[in-house]
Amino acid sequence: MALDVLTMGRGGVDIYPLQSGVGLAEVTSFANYLGGSPTNVAVAAARYGRAAAVVTKTGADPFGEFVRAALTGYGVDTAHVGVSPGLPTPVTFCEIFPPDHFPLYFYRFPKAPDLDITPEELDLDAIRSARVFWMTGTGLCEEPSRAATLAALRARGRRAHTVFDLDWRPMFWTTPPRAWYEEALAHATVAVGNIDECEVATGERDPYAAARALLATGVELAVVKQGPRGVLAVHRDGTAVEQPPVPVDVVNGLGAGDAFGGALVHGLLAGWELDHIIAFANAAGAHVAGQLACSDAMPTETEVAERLKAAGTW
Repeated sequence: MALDVLTMGRGGVDIYPLQSGVGLAEVTSFANYLGGSPTNVAVAAARYGRAAAVVTKTGADPFGEFVRAALTGYGVDTAHVGVSPGLPTPVTFCEIFPPDHFPLYFYRFPKAPDLDITPEELDLDAIRSARVFWMTGTGLCEEPSRAATLAALRARGRRAHTVFDLDWRPMFWTTPPRAWYEEALAHATVAVGNIDECEVATGERDPYAAARALLATGVELAVVKQGPRGVLAVHRDGTAVEQPPVPVDVVNGLGAGDAFGGALVHGLLAGWELDHIIAFANAAGAHVAGQLACSDAMPTETEVAERLKAAGTW
């Protein structure tokens, strides 16, 4: 059976402090969670009952075992999770300074296994047949992951829904990204990014100008996340939706974008109207921003609907 959602890219372990408002040098206890943006998107989709899997790799170490066990526990298929024996599974630390400061410290040395994915390892039939294929900008930052990501996109043949999460992480890049972003956009039907990411991809910071520039690459839907100003989504058919953020007391904002992504693909698969999709995705992001964890906090459809009703927008 074809998967509902197949994501590709970063996978690893998030190690979060259990003390808020202090730097890592002062933290005395931590908890570990499944991490990596596309991995969390697959978890979020599975929480809505979608058949989900992720294309990634780990090291042959206990953290790699943790990643597989966590994915299985969340109902995400691990058939496409490979192993790079000579590389450690990545870990990511953060500091928590609500409401809007969450520094990240990536430990992906000497190379992250998810950047060690080769074109030959891909199950192109699964990539072609998935109802949603979700890839990220980080997958383009280094070889052989870049070649593998582009091979996956070419195999898709711009089928709906092929989602490019712009996912700009400057610390992972040693070369200018624009040409690789342009090549990936030529195969995508949906582009999702915040203002900084849209500027990297298009050179535009104004939300409407960025959306128009993304649509000019041939995508059908451009989603521009604007932080406290909410979200702008513009479809090729001329439909434009602006949704304000859903109010929330922020605990940890790091997983909100992944929750938004999982809810976005759920709405696309359900065939909802664009304003319904974006309102739902906003509320899913708010739900996770109000909790410490990312993967553990991904909501069910009922929980998102309850949050929307409480906000008076459902």
